[in-house]
Amino acid sequence: MEKARRAGLLMRVIAKSVDLILIIAAAEILPKAGFLAGIGYILIGDGLFGGRSIGKKLLGLQVLSGKGEPCTAKESIIRNLIPALGLVLWKVPFVGWIITLGIFSFEFVVLVGSPEGKRAGDEMAGTWVVEARLNEEAV
Repeated sequence: MEKARRAGLLMRVIAKSVDLILIIAAAEILPKAGFLAGIGYILIGDGLFGGRSIGKKLLGLQVLSGKGEPCTAKESIIRNLIPALGLVLWKVPFVGWIITLGIFSFEFVVLVGSPEGKRAGDEMAGTWVVEARLNEEAV
């Protein structure tokens, strides 16, 4: 397998934004069930479709494990615990919003400052995000 090319920051941010828009839409359509489904999706989304959440699939990205295989549901849960916590806290007015913005800011700063292009969740799960088009044999 050729060496996978790490996904760029802009592509990762757009892919996560697509996933968050899907969660917000689900929460608006079905307030309680949609919100819980959204939290579940954030947790396991990167373990679907061969290491691709819907946002990553649309943008041609893939999450790989430390072994170079597609991310599993377990690894997805570990890597997305921090953002899922942020979404849960978002339901708490003012204080929760501030904490959530802090959580997402922290993840972004870690990602930007990481020489390997990993956010805190990637470090915890031992995963990384690559351009899937250059890594089709891992799918």
